[in-house]
Amino acid sequence: MSLKGTNQEFGRPYNRRIVLETIRQHGPIERAAIARRVGLTVQTVANIIRELEELGLVSGERTHKKSRGSPPMSLTLNPQGAYAIGVNVTPRGIEAALVDLAGDIVASERLNISPPHPDDSFREIGQLAQRFRTKTGGRLLLGAGLAMPGPFDVESMSFVGPTTLESWRGVAVAERLSEATGLAGFVETDTAAAALGESLYGAGRNVGAFYYLYFGVGLGGSMVKDGVPLRGYYGNAGEIGHVPLVPNGRPCSCGNKGCLERYVSLEAYQRRAPIIGQAAWIEEAAPLLRNAIVTIENLFDPETVVVGGIMDDQLLGELVAAADPLPTSVADRKERAAPRIMRSASGQDAVLRGAASLAFSGVLSPRFGFGQAAGAGADPLFARSRVA
Repeated sequence: MSLKGTNQEFGRPYNRRIVLETIRQHGPIERAAIARRVGLTVQTVANIIRELEELGLVSGERTHKKSRGSPPMSLTLNPQGAYAIGVNVTPRGIEAALVDLAGDIVASERLNISPPHPDDSFREIGQLAQRFRTKTGGRLLLGAGLAMPGPFDVESMSFVGPTTLESWRGVAVAERLSEATGLAGFVETDTAAAALGESLYGAGRNVGAFYYLYFGVGLGGSMVKDGVPLRGYYGNAGEIGHVPLVPNGRPCSCGNKGCLERYVSLEAYQRRAPIIGQAAWIEEAAPLLRNAIVTIENLFDPETVVVGGIMDDQLLGELVAAADPLPTSVADRKERAAPRIMRSASGQDAVLRGAASLAFSGVLSPRFGFGQAAGAGADPLFARSRVA
């Protein structure tokens, strides 16, 4: 994503985020290089850097001296400069984590509320936020991001069936999250949040275009290009679990038959494995996963397909191994550098780190529009700065 600043005075908050995002993406980086990238003067960048250093968000050290005068300062984010809370709500319960700027999980908790009712959930999330505040050392807590099963705002599919949050229909999630935590609140589908986390901190960091296949309670996916999950016109792209792959197959809660997630998902495993056994379930699910991978490759032409989610790591590994070898697709090329399938480097933490990144992206960076937001109020990033 090309980041460009503005020399208009009203663009000052935007420029702050442009500079901070550039340091996050390209650090360690010098002031002059930042100025060239974002199209601002070196003096403007220097003033912004002074604010960021004052807030403890940025740190720097002198590079090796190459000529006369003081060597330039090489700037990076201070991981402990600020924190955000990531929450994942599924039909199985609630997981939450306090995440620092480097994407590291500082603290985490799991609440076994199954199924989670909205009132109970937001009360517990509010208490979690209070406990997490005590672990920040007084540093900025920028916001809270919540990931939940999608799709959103589709009458026949949203909040319907065992892979969704059936009691959450009509709930103003972002607003309730902000009220419960006292922070800016952001909400996104679990698939898109996990894909964001993987692109920032996992296997997708060094991949320009990848497809993230997310094993939640259901099954979803998201194409990620240059670090940004592609969400579609209504924000619901990625519902691959509701692609009907089995003609006249098992009925699905969406109203169709033979949907992929009725056979390949955590819900499918928990429903079928006690009856037929784990090995038999893998044998049943692997051919459908194989067909799904080939379909993804032919539709999106990704550099690789990253597979992850909240499914047990060993079980997911056995399922992926059983899908090999993959049939021919547009991805079947001799010169390819990456394997056709990669396991997530973030594992089950991708969705929590991604949910926290909704808040980081919403507050720190200029990538406006990712996720639904509420309760931002006054600028939480610079409210404590002495430099207005």
